[in-house]
Amino acid sequence: MTSSSLSERTPTRNLMLFSGRVHPTLAREVAELLQVDLVPTTAYDFANGEIYVRFDTSVRGCDAFVIQSHAAPINEAIMEQLIMIDALKRASAKRITVVLPFYGYARQDKKHLGREPISARLIADLFLTAGADRLMTVDLHTAQIQGFFDGPVDHLLAMPILTRHVKKKFADKPLAIVSPDAGRIKVAESWANSLGGAPLAFIHKTRDIARPNESKANRVVGDVKGRTCILVDDLIDTGGTIVQAAEALMAAGANEVVVAATHAVFSGPAVDRLKNCSAREIVVTNTLPLSDDRHFDKLTVLSIAPLLAQAISAVFEDGSVTSLFTQ
Repeated sequence: MTSSSLSERTPTRNLMLFSGRVHPTLAREVAELLQVDLVPTTAYDFANGEIYVRFDTSVRGCDAFVIQSHAAPINEAIMEQLIMIDALKRASAKRITVVLPFYGYARQDKKHLGREPISARLIADLFLTAGADRLMTVDLHTAQIQGFFDGPVDHLLAMPILTRHVKKKFADKPLAIVSPDAGRIKVAESWANSLGGAPLAFIHKTRDIARPNESKANRVVGDVKGRTCILVDDLIDTGGTIVQAAEALMAAGANEVVVAATHAVFSGPAVDRLKNCSAREIVVTNTLPLSDDRHFDKLTVLSIAPLLAQAISAVFEDGSVTSLFTQ
């Protein structure tokens, strides 16, 4: 190649989107909105459970975005994403952004007792070691997790998507925004501001730290009588906390209860509990895959793909992700 032909070459930026096997439907939706194709990938499990990943096209110099939700079996989901990142690093991708619609182990963000791990920090360290340059995630369990990763973190908020739905269906009714516990009051305040200053309430509850996924709703703090209560949380796991809160609100005189949560983990008895609870509607996003047998009449699933696509586009173009929430 001559020196003149070298000088004529101009570097081009190349956005490439990669998907793990956990939630391909969401990845395809994001790819369609970005008007790109998902990179063809060969991925399978060996007989002993080890994971193999290879990308079927060159990724040299690309701006890589690797989408994987940490759904059950969660450890396999995390390991597959780590292997994808390692493969991209060794194949000379220019920049690797890990897109985590749901961040695994986020609830283990601090020590309650001696000799416990801080697993949320470990996950961040693993991604950094694997070769990630940036993390993008939606509605972390606690905002402090952003500081666990030694690099840029884009903490996206699903609240605008959820509040838009609530406004459309319930704006003409007297509302109250309810936090399922005292720890989520700040989130509830943001909801209240977004919904025109609706009054706040919260559920006073107790939890035994030695018994995970179990809590008891004691009483409602705040005026909810005759109101449509929007019960807001970041995730629904087994459904025990949110169902107890909904029952407590109805017992306190609420007119109806609408549950709004970002992540539909839906472990164990969650679907049966939610189906049979007194809440009028359960509104979630599709950050996690939901099989057909976990859908039910009260459930509304909103797409998070437009938010992810806008954020990916902003990062790729070196724009502002924060501006997505201040318009």
